[in-house]
Amino acid sequence: MVDVMGHEIPRSHPRYHSLLIRERLVEGFNKGLVVPQGLIAHGRGEAFDYILGEKTHEFALRAERAAVASIILASKPVISVNGNYAALAAEEIARLAEATGALVEVNLFYRSEERVRRIYEHLRDHGVPNLLPPDCEKTRVPGLESPRGIVCVDGIASADFILLAIEDGDRTEALVAWGKRVAAIDLNPFSRTAQKAHITIVDEAIRATRNMVEIASSMSPEEARRVLDDYSNSEVLREAFRAMLERLSYAASKGVL
Repeated sequence: MVDVMGHEIPRSHPRYHSLLIRERLVEGFNKGLVVPQGLIAHGRGEAFDYILGEKTHEFALRAERAAVASIILASKPVISVNGNYAALAAEEIARLAEATGALVEVNLFYRSEERVRRIYEHLRDHGVPNLLPPDCEKTRVPGLESPRGIVCVDGIASADFILLAIEDGDRTEALVAWGKRVAAIDLNPFSRTAQKAHITIVDEAIRATRNMVEIASSMSPEEARRVLDDYSNSEVLREAFRAMLERLSYAASKGVL
């Protein structure tokens, strides 16, 4: 039995992990890390995770390996963190940043300086290294008028590779147009983010980040080059669509998943 925010969730509950994630988001909302729109976005992603069977597929692992390989080979990799990602996976982000040396930058669509500060402090309190401060020197992503366009000069603006999660498509598209290589964790392969990123990780954010930590612990630069030489994002997206179609087709014919 685990007590989360005053609610007792038995580990035997079939929705234990899903409920635990929801409680983390609610806690993040109460702390000012997550906005109401972020709760809606999570529900949409969770629906896709149901279709995928709430597990990491081989195509997602290939994308996760490619993302780690890109971080290893990049001159200046940055992990971009929004409120949902911080609330869900702060410990995993800390481990990934430590394992790879990537910088970590808070970037928000529903931005206020107070919210940036709270997310920064939440990440700092969870031991996230290489964390860019809220008072970093700022610039703008070209062609992006939303608050997402505000970035650190010494972070995303000068990065050659960016890992992001639970993202909006306009910034992904703008970052790619700016010459950045982008990997995106996105359970929705139909999204503009998934379609525009160079590497699309169709997996749940906590699972994906844990997988990348494990991958980073043993990947050499030589292996990283081989992984990227063999990687095809279009094939990963095709396999993600195929996995969803197969599960839905089976459910349509059998009445169960």
